[in-house]
Amino acid sequence: MLERMQGLPNNVLGFKAVGKVTGADYESVLIPAVDEMFERRTNIRFLYQLGDEFTGFDAKAMWDDAKVGLQHFSSWERVAVVTDVGWIRTALKAFGFAMPGHVRVFSNSELEVARQWLNE
Repeated sequence: MLERMQGLPNNVLGFKAVGKVTGADYESVLIPAVDEMFERRTNIRFLYQLGDEFTGFDAKAMWDDAKVGLQHFSSWERVAVVTDVGWIRTALKAFGFAMPGHVRVFSNSELEVARQWLNE
């Protein structure tokens, strides 16, 4: 499940993953919010927390994640991923450089640091 984070600046869109994240979560929660944000802005900053309650993605969610990222490829100004999941941290460190914006990985204990970085 994806929960939209509240209390973020107007140029920051944030979500917290809880349990298993499915393609239906992307299609009903994340994609509409991203599309709405891009109707108002040309660049956005994105906060994605995969906390202790996160248990994984289904295949459709992983595909939808890639599609959203590529659809707005040059419009991600900053992306902060907050997680302690090893394979996600490794993948982002290995491939984050390929995104035009700035991508940083933070541990769950650094959620507030990630929020501050997005606001700089």
